[in-house]
Amino acid sequence: MFDPRQFRNALGHFATGVTIVTTRGTEGEPVGVTVNSFASVSLDPPLILWSLAKNSYSLAAFTATDHFAVHVLASSQQGLSDRFARAASDKFSGLELDSGIGDAPLLDGCATVFECSTEHRYDGGDHLILVGRVQHFEVHDRAPLLFYRGCYAAPEPETMSFGGLMHAVSPVAA
Repeated sequence: MFDPRQFRNALGHFATGVTIVTTRGTEGEPVGVTVNSFASVSLDPPLILWSLAKNSYSLAAFTATDHFAVHVLASSQQGLSDRFARAASDKFSGLELDSGIGDAPLLDGCATVFECSTEHRYDGGDHLILVGRVQHFEVHDRAPLLFYRGCYAAPEPETMSFGGLMHAVSPVAA
């Protein structure tokens, strides 16, 4: 038998970056979700992808939108990751937002931000795979927030070349 929990644990051995993807809902409200299923697809044209659970509260907004922004979180943004990982209507409360391409909400303090137009949507089992064409991006000199085996992680400050060891920042409830 194929044990889904063991499969999830096995996937956890692949360290990923942590992102928040934002867009505008059908009523113009800001919508955002924490995502670690982010990857580059192509340099020419510039394409990225990410996936969203089909049971996500945010699914309707991301299936209706033509634009979204992917925020690669900085190591100092664990609290923001936790906030956007929950199903809540007040995720943006108290945050100062800028507007990006297609009026996608932009968060401050991130390591990198990719502003995208939606290029494709694909069925991915219990997830929807979204491919975005990068229209604009900004890179900041900030260490990334990482996720490994159910915990946040970050490069040690003295190893900003990222050739050194990582240390756990704190666990995340499974």
